[in-house]
Amino acid sequence: MKKIHFITLLVFGLLAGTKSFAQLSIDKGTKFINLGIGVGGYASAGGIAFGGSADFGVAPNFTVGGQVAYRSFNFGYSGYNDKINYLYFAVRGSYHFNELLSLSTDKADLYAGLGLGYESVSYSNSIYSGTSFGSGIFVPVHLGGRYFFSEKVGGFAELGTGIAPLLLGITFKL
Repeated sequence: MKKIHFITLLVFGLLAGTKSFAQLSIDKGTKFINLGIGVGGYASAGGIAFGGSADFGVAPNFTVGGQVAYRSFNFGYSGYNDKINYLYFAVRGSYHFNELLSLSTDKADLYAGLGLGYESVSYSNSIYSGTSFGSGIFVPVHLGGRYFFSEKVGGFAELGTGIAPLLLGITFKL
């Protein structure tokens, strides 16, 4: 948990410490594509999650989009080659704080939001196959930041309640 707090402070410190004369504009028609890995896990969730999301500007400072992710891991707890698979889908909306916080850079984007998702969880081993448990609908929340290294490509970090507590990856502005 200390690592997550440190990484969060580091990301927001880097974003707040940049200097420029313009803000990153989030307007109708703005598009972001994120590809990343999930770090950490909830309860017994092991392995690394892989996922992507897309955000589309629908109004000043507001985006809507979707997210999909997958995580799978093996564990030999019972000696039967146990495996758990998570498949995650969500629609989401985000508010972008750049204007509200008067960020003085066109390279940073701070945002938060919530969504509506479905997570399919299946368990199998050498005796049972495809047993589903823990699947269902949920309301994920997220808090994130992007930093653009060029006009179209950057990195992102996102804390949330989806497939992993921390997503890190690359972001593209289209």
